[in-house]
Amino acid sequence: MYPDKLKQGDEVRVISPAESLTMIAPDQRALAKRRIEKLGVSVTFSQYAEADDNRLSIPIEKRVHDLHEAFRDPDVKMILTTIGGFNSNQLLKYLDFDLIKDNPKILCGFSDITVLSNAIYKKTGLVTYSGPHFSTFGMEKGIDYTWDHFVHIFTDQKNLDIPPADHWSDDPWYMDQQNRTFHTNEGYVVLQEGKSEGTSIGGNLCTLNLLQGTEYMPPLEDTILFLEDDEMTIPQTFDRDIQSLLHQPGFDKVKGIVLGRFQEKSRLSLELLREIIESKQELKGLPIIAQASFGHTTPQFTFPIGGKVSIQAGRDNECKIKIIEH
Repeated sequence: MYPDKLKQGDEVRVISPAESLTMIAPDQRALAKRRIEKLGVSVTFSQYAEADDNRLSIPIEKRVHDLHEAFRDPDVKMILTTIGGFNSNQLLKYLDFDLIKDNPKILCGFSDITVLSNAIYKKTGLVTYSGPHFSTFGMEKGIDYTWDHFVHIFTDQKNLDIPPADHWSDDPWYMDQQNRTFHTNEGYVVLQEGKSEGTSIGGNLCTLNLLQGTEYMPPLEDTILFLEDDEMTIPQTFDRDIQSLLHQPGFDKVKGIVLGRFQEKSRLSLELLREIIESKQELKGLPIIAQASFGHTTPQFTFPIGGKVSIQAGRDNECKIKIIEH
């Protein structure tokens, strides 16, 4: 079940299912709002988006209220998360999945939002999206690739080729918008050759793994996994996190893997990544592409959780990633 695309006059609701909007500087909020409204839509904020009770996050009942209210409101056509965090999985058993299924609309975010995106897809069949947060659009520089793919996914029905961005950055842009460090992106890297087509699921790996063994974990059969992790991972934790995913029922029918670029603090070099992948017998024969432009480095493309994608990993790092249905 695909939600309707955005059109002029629609309402975009910003909610905070993880960290609060209070984390976002006022000038960045204003820029993000102006940028999104260039689509001819209005941007509104949920009742408790900015709640701050000096806790690890906004109380569960307030976050659930805002998510339900956004799905219930017929004027809201897109739900955009403020930012990530650590405990969106607290909400899962309190969600009214019938309400969500009966009121399908766009849900977009990444990082900790991975649990919501994949759980909602599993429980309702509604295709959700791994893509930028509201706060992402408060970025002044290096945002064009992110913006272009966001606009295409949510306003156009056509399939979409995903080339690598021509640059990447891993700096804390929200701390200093003017002094940014951008690196030339040398493109995708083939870890294992092959081509395949399947259902795209995934997002932040350590967050996706929180769903293992629960009723909220989407099936892995016939999927292409899009996986990334943030600066809190290191080679050893990535190794065990991906091994945990390999142990899940249905992994033997996974069709391929696309890995997002790792942050520099993870120290997960291509050499170490290749070593980890080659050590897994369960991965033999799967096409695997690395250094894709999504996740915790910028810029990032948006991909559907539950959509249809194809990948081709050829010799000399000749790669194609295509979103067929979104």
